[in-house]
Amino acid sequence: MFICVYLCPINFEFMFPKLDQVEKRFQEIEQLLADPKTLGNPKEMQKLARERAEISRLVETYQTYKRVNKEIQQSQELLQESDEEMRDLAKAELQTLKERLASLEEELKVLLLPRDPRDEKNIFLEIRAGTGGEEAALFAAALFRMYSKYAEKKRWRVEVMSENPTGLGGFKEIIALVEGKRVFSVLKHESGVHRVQRVPVTEASGRIHTSAVTVAVLPEADEVEVEINPNDLRIDVYRSSGPGGQSVNTTDSAVRVTHIPTGMVVTCQDEKSQHKNKAKALKVLRARLLDKLTEEQQTEISEQRKSQVGSGDRSERVRTYNFPQNRITDHRINLTLYRLDGVLDGDLDEMTHALTAHFQAEALKSGQ
Repeated sequence: MFICVYLCPINFEFMFPKLDQVEKRFQEIEQLLADPKTLGNPKEMQKLARERAEISRLVETYQTYKRVNKEIQQSQELLQESDEEMRDLAKAELQTLKERLASLEEELKVLLLPRDPRDEKNIFLEIRAGTGGEEAALFAAALFRMYSKYAEKKRWRVEVMSENPTGLGGFKEIIALVEGKRVFSVLKHESGVHRVQRVPVTEASGRIHTSAVTVAVLPEADEVEVEINPNDLRIDVYRSSGPGGQSVNTTDSAVRVTHIPTGMVVTCQDEKSQHKNKAKALKVLRARLLDKLTEEQQTEISEQRKSQVGSGDRSERVRTYNFPQNRITDHRINLTLYRLDGVLDGDLDEMTHALTAHFQAEALKSGQ
């Protein structure tokens, strides 16, 4: 199986011929969408409309670039005029137009970067308590709330697939499916160790503790991408239980799926139906297998990948949440915000936008 990975840098020598091709294709799509034959074919309409939406911003930016370039040529012609006032006006306008043209060229370079084919996918968000005991579990719950609030602002749908709660309201582990527009594109840089510094609710003396939670963002895998051989699976069923061991079900509805070749284990007990729990567990397993295969492919060219998007190692600390100072710091891009309360309430856009811009800039560097 081959999985396309976001690694190939753009060759800017061919930027403008490529832009001409895209613009021509955009015009073809416009004509096809107006064709009565297309109007009578809903599937073809949907396909063309999607393709048009994907390239519209690139085409609009390129058309603006060409218009500004033409205005520069006209201003340069005005510099030859005998009227001194006209020449001064043209010179001032020329400087503004050149700055605008340079900005548009950089925007075009970003828009032409190879797209990560996984960007449009839904994700499995896996949050696990690390070092710090109950405090880490409580922070895992706080992070899940943060991402849930952010998803709500983005109009994404969150469905809990599996959870392992603690008695004080935390989570040893929680896995959720997040569905919506370009979810993986927005959240793919959230994977890693998230460290928290605060006075735990379980600490009587008021000392600041440091705990850690791991976050994994896995793109949802289609069945055609990851084919699982039923003979490679061991399915165990057992009775669901809640925090503290109390029984929450009187039937053997909980499911544990073990993928024998890799040793991966996924459990699910949230549904009362054994079949529903099995279906959820298999969806999570499929995503983990796709992630594993992708990482193996990326390892072959790891140095190039590191230069573009960092190591991606989930063992590295990516972010620190400091409650006493109301501070949140992303260590990969050296960004510090002094509004931790707002971020934890789902206001993540500034952080996600900065991460995206940083990794795009790194990809551009490697393409020059």
